[in-house]
Amino acid sequence: MTTRRGIEVDGLVRVFKGGIRAVDGIELAVAPGEIYGFLGPNGAGKSTTVLMLTTLLPPTGGRANVAGFDVAREGAEVRRRIGAALQEAALDLFLTGREHMDLQAGLHGLGKAERVARGQELLERVGLAEAADRKVGGYSGGMKRRLDLALALVHRPEILFLDEPTTGLDPQSRSALWEEVARLASDDGVTVFLTTQYLEEADVLADRVGIIDRGHIVAEGTPADLKAEVGRSTAEVVPADPADREAIAALMSRFGERAAASPKAVAVQLDDPTEGLAELVRALDAEGLRAAGLQVHAPSLDDVFLAKTGRSLEGAGAAEAPAETAGAR
Repeated sequence: MTTRRGIEVDGLVRVFKGGIRAVDGIELAVAPGEIYGFLGPNGAGKSTTVLMLTTLLPPTGGRANVAGFDVAREGAEVRRRIGAALQEAALDLFLTGREHMDLQAGLHGLGKAERVARGQELLERVGLAEAADRKVGGYSGGMKRRLDLALALVHRPEILFLDEPTTGLDPQSRSALWEEVARLASDDGVTVFLTTQYLEEADVLADRVGIIDRGHIVAEGTPADLKAEVGRSTAEVVPADPADREAIAALMSRFGERAAASPKAVAVQLDDPTEGLAELVRALDAEGLRAAGLQVHAPSLDDVFLAKTGRSLEGAGAAEAPAETAGAR
């Protein structure tokens, strides 16, 4: 039985012409069967990192082992054990989905019977069985993304690299792809390295998250731990009678530290948002203080990103070096 191994990165560097350090000495480790979310704006170094880990771009310095093999010295062994669905899907618009699967399986050395069976299995898994004999030129963006994922899985890889796989997809297609990625990790034990600009995607899927900014990893941990680092949940109350604001503020101070609030409201940080909120509501009722509105604000990965980098993720960042946008299987 083969022992599955994950990803180990030690001081990885990539310098482009002109001295641009797209990736600047990063360290990370991804355990077998883990979904690792790699967050960052355009230009942060996400895709450059993926291109190095998939052997498509040589590192300038440092070391990276993928599935137990060095990406610089043992590239062929790495490629045998990984699947990759990168930013640009390498699809032939004049071939059908089934023909794509047969071609990819043949390139990986599968026999005819196995090619047919594996292709059908994966087309069904990604919801393309009914469209299998249609030319890909007529597929929607979501269908092309799902076919690209199926192609990356033909040879049963140990590690799957997904570089912003849901960019441009509608919510239904995005949700379907999330379900398949989660199933691959939980049922098949596939290690998933996922780059994304969607905070919700990382929060839903990732066991752990790394945030990269300007070539450096600035934070790493589980989504829950990272959110806990930047603050506790905040309860905000808008008094029904503005004259009660000070009385409500005094009462709420018993439940936590005062926090910034919207105009006319009072807010405190809660150690336990569920129990603390229930107790707060009971206390307001006991004192006869009425609220026109009550909200709980939980920390998000956007708050984490803002705290660690000083900017919001969506729409941030300049264009990366040319290789950052390259796409290949």
